[in-house]
Amino acid sequence: MKFLLLIHYEEQVWEERSDKTPILEECGRVVEEVAARGQYVAAAQLHPTTTATSVRVRDGKRLVTDGPFAETREQLGGYMLVDAGNLDEAIAIAGKLPPARWGTIEVRPILEDKAPTRL
Repeated sequence: MKFLLLIHYEEQVWEERSDKTPILEECGRVVEEVAARGQYVAAAQLHPTTTATSVRVRDGKRLVTDGPFAETREQLGGYMLVDAGNLDEAIAIAGKLPPARWGTIEVRPILEDKAPTRL
């Protein structure tokens, strides 16, 4: 079963950290460990929310605004998609990611359907 690990943290706190290199190296080791078990699907760090664009359609009209959808204390900073046997395995992977120590990792199961996904 696939799980999306949504990595949330305060962008300002991340920007002010002086220990980014060892943290990113630790993230890389977690990815390597997950990949070695055949559970890795994809992962990426996101650009800051200042680069985000939100799109909404209301009454048939498209509204495009700069910035993320919602104002929050923590922002979505990255993701990891894993193929885990169950929720407990996905939670264990999330707990190894360094941002879990100062942010939040939201673990969401992917709704997998036999039919191709259409939006």
